[in-house]
Amino acid sequence: MNAPLKPPRRATACPHDCPSTCALEVEVLDPRTMGRVYGAAENSYTAGVICAKVARYAERVHNPDRLTTALLRTGPKGSNQFRAIGIEEALDRAAEGLAAAEARHGAESVWPYYYAGTMGLVQRDGINRLRHAKRYSDQYSTICTALSWAGYKAGHGRMTGLDPREMERSDCVVLWGTNAVVTQVNVMTHAVKARKARGAPIVAVDVYDNATMKQADVKLLVRPGTDAALACGVMHVLFRDGFADRAYMARYADDPAGLEAHLASRTPEWASAICGVPAADIVAFAHLIGARPATFFRIGYGFARQRNGAVAMHAVTCLPVVLGAWDREGGGALHTNSGMFGWDKRAIEGLDLRDPSVRSLDQSRIGAVLTGDAAALRGGPPVTALLIQNTNPVSVAPDQEVVKRGFAREDLFTVVHEQVMTDTSRMADLVLPATMFVEHDDVYQAGGQTHILLGPKLIEPPGDCLSNHEVLAGLARRLGVDHPSFALSARDLIDDTLRASGRGSLAALEDARWIDCAQDPGRAHFRDGFGWPDGRFRFRPDWAGAAAAMPGGGDASAMPAFPDHWAVIEEADAAHPFRMTTSPARNFLNSSFTETRTGLAKEERPSVMIHPEDAAPLGIGDGTAVELSNARGAVRLHAKLFDGVRRGVLIAESIWPNGAHADGRGINTLTGADAPPPLGGAAVHDNAVTIRALADG
Repeated sequence: MNAPLKPPRRATACPHDCPSTCALEVEVLDPRTMGRVYGAAENSYTAGVICAKVARYAERVHNPDRLTTALLRTGPKGSNQFRAIGIEEALDRAAEGLAAAEARHGAESVWPYYYAGTMGLVQRDGINRLRHAKRYSDQYSTICTALSWAGYKAGHGRMTGLDPREMERSDCVVLWGTNAVVTQVNVMTHAVKARKARGAPIVAVDVYDNATMKQADVKLLVRPGTDAALACGVMHVLFRDGFADRAYMARYADDPAGLEAHLASRTPEWASAICGVPAADIVAFAHLIGARPATFFRIGYGFARQRNGAVAMHAVTCLPVVLGAWDREGGGALHTNSGMFGWDKRAIEGLDLRDPSVRSLDQSRIGAVLTGDAAALRGGPPVTALLIQNTNPVSVAPDQEVVKRGFAREDLFTVVHEQVMTDTSRMADLVLPATMFVEHDDVYQAGGQTHILLGPKLIEPPGDCLSNHEVLAGLARRLGVDHPSFALSARDLIDDTLRASGRGSLAALEDARWIDCAQDPGRAHFRDGFGWPDGRFRFRPDWAGAAAAMPGGGDASAMPAFPDHWAVIEEADAAHPFRMTTSPARNFLNSSFTETRTGLAKEERPSVMIHPEDAAPLGIGDGTAVELSNARGAVRLHAKLFDGVRRGVLIAESIWPNGAHADGRGINTLTGADAPPPLGGAAVHDNAVTIRALADG
């Protein structure tokens, strides 16, 4: 008997907000149906390995709760009362609402709002083309990277780092502030290769004993917001005990003598009192990497989402410079390679239409913007219309109670283009059904690796689902925008952008599947100099200059001159004795995948980890219903007793839909929306809270 034929596989790329940007192969069962998803074995970074949630992506695409028709609100805002309408009528109504807002208060009263629900350049960034053509309010995108990138660039001068495949040739791998097993599984593939081939120990630095910690050889458990103290304590030992590479610093750093003098008082004991890592462990870690200067620092984002996050990121990135790791094969750091691709996105974003005088509103402060805060509005008119793609601010934006009040305004016209009903969709006047990544064409760049990847349309979308590009082109026609890029197809825009960026053509990319843009080793290791005019890494960053250059820049005058612990985090106190972080869950990605049956079953319910010795005096047992609260609001979850967190620390994994919580308030009710210097950003892991058991739980 003949074996059954295997479904054909088609090449594509993962669209999600993950540094791995995996090369994928998707089973196509018929013109409207996909099957299982696999990692591309031929791609040297993905290496055939992908996360479980993407492997079962068909569960998202063919979810019975998928939006397939446009919806018009019929009841009060937030009532979830809608009726289905045709997609052409929906686009007509959307254009009419945007035009009416512009007629009342001017073009800046319309705010196109987007982020990282897809990372494709055409479908994600095309909203800016409509923005610039209409002179709608600009967006200052801060919610993910503003704090970490400010800290990384403060030293390096450009947003590039090592090729992650070089990790296999390292003598030690340090995973700092990244739960790679959960958030970028491919990192573990390459780290484990180094351990097996070279005996390279894997070191994990994080705030709780997570899945990555469990695979590490050395674990350093820090208190949230104190990573800079640990980094300073380690550098103190490197200088003190003869491991600092003085010759390397003399060639490539700005003020090593000043740094050494500054660190003289930042002893392991000083660092331990702040970060909680025993002084002996700090010394042992310093000696470990000191003896193995070909150490690869894979640096994550999470630890920088504190009010001192930029300072913390800069302090950690000073370590490979002091160590001279950059001068060794397998040594140095990678935070992101997003600055290496050199895109020309004039066609995608309509940059020839951009007017720099148009105000730019801070994405992270959407609550303040929508509730009329004059400073947040930057002296301009109120925002009376929103066009939202690729993000779910009613769930993911900080200071959620304020965000909800803003969205509840009756004079706010809101259009949400979405794949499923989200918390934000439920607050909309119009909901437009959106395609998923296998249903449209796009091109992707990696952040945590070095490839450009093509994501072609593989199957037809259900119902009236439109791609982001199709919605924007439809609105442009209705709004009278006359710009040639709106008449182009997504494939045309991909081809135009590749050619303008010196990256070949769409046809060539289709043949090759991906383009490896890896820098030559000299540039990847900054042997041609760091990205400043003098070519030197900055131990003394120009925080004030960075702040002055951006619309969200704050007062940087109090930021420390050298790497240091900056005591501006939301410290625990008598009223709020716990520090809480909102770490990623294995089966969700921000607020994506929270609608899939398997993901929900595996994550079970919103919960918070608490140390048993903290829980017992409060009458909290495993599974007890609890309330977390601070001045911004209160959230209900269930407790998980876990001795892998430090005393005084709470870990609430993932961003569950608000409705998954007993009182309808999501975890970002507790997070603040103030803009930390130098460039703003969402300090979503920087929260002081109190916790109590609920009698009715």
